[in-house]
Amino acid sequence: MNLRDLKYLIAVAETEHFGHAAARCYVSQPTLSGQIKKLEQELGVILFERTNRSVSITPVGTEIVKHAKLILEQADVIKQLAQAQRDPLAGALRVGAIPTVSPYLIPLILLPLKKRYPQMRLVLSEEITDMLTQRLLAHQIDVAILATEVKEPELEVMPLFEEPFWLAHPRDHEIYHKEEITRRDLSRINLLLLADGHCLTNQVMDVCRLRESAMDDEMADLRAASLETLLQLVGAGFGCTLVPALAIQGAWTTDSGIIARKLPLKDAFRRVQFVYRKTFPRKQALQALAEVIRSQLPNTVRAL
Repeated sequence: MNLRDLKYLIAVAETEHFGHAAARCYVSQPTLSGQIKKLEQELGVILFERTNRSVSITPVGTEIVKHAKLILEQADVIKQLAQAQRDPLAGALRVGAIPTVSPYLIPLILLPLKKRYPQMRLVLSEEITDMLTQRLLAHQIDVAILATEVKEPELEVMPLFEEPFWLAHPRDHEIYHKEEITRRDLSRINLLLLADGHCLTNQVMDVCRLRESAMDDEMADLRAASLETLLQLVGAGFGCTLVPALAIQGAWTTDSGIIARKLPLKDAFRRVQFVYRKTFPRKQALQALAEVIRSQLPNTVRAL
């Protein structure tokens, strides 16, 4: 039994298909099938029930896969420990970020990071919070940039910055004539939100003191998958929304028919942070990346 065989085992368990598992592992199907059969013979148990139409894992196979994943995770930790000993600031750093941060933050830091740490290579991905948390716990990414609290005991947090919310409304909206926007004003506007699953949705509703049941049916149906789409709806006059401060740097702020105004409310902000495993060995690399991020922030946000 070796690490390669365990990778094959996990691939078949997750895809439930020998051909798909072989493609995922970049080997031929006969090679992968043969190694799985050898592993079954070595262990003396059947790991998969095979028919002409399907592959299903056995109960003992399920338990063995759990341990196989732990073994591969620890093997990855060993590699990263060795990398950290050689040069913690060199090599790939797998970073995941939520969609309401990634397109506005990442372009600010890539060139400064390359100049300061030329040996560090970011491998970027973009997912909603729940998916990033799962990938972090599965050792598929090294750090996640999130804007919500985490409760998993295996994870640690490194604060990056506080990001105020701004109100984005159509140019001809009646709120344009309000000198100062109050919480009561926010409760009366037609509020546009992102689709469920985005942490920004709950944050905006918290700031506006709104409940899902209080949303107008028509507005509840106008859920967007991205902040850019949401702002296009605002520009078209369908309603208003709250926008994180980093997004104020976007192209939509010119000739879009949208007015953006900072909210004078003490709790109208979110905290953006690094979330990573406590066992991650290259914390010096995370600290270096965090310093670059803080140094490149615009004055619309507050570095922590």
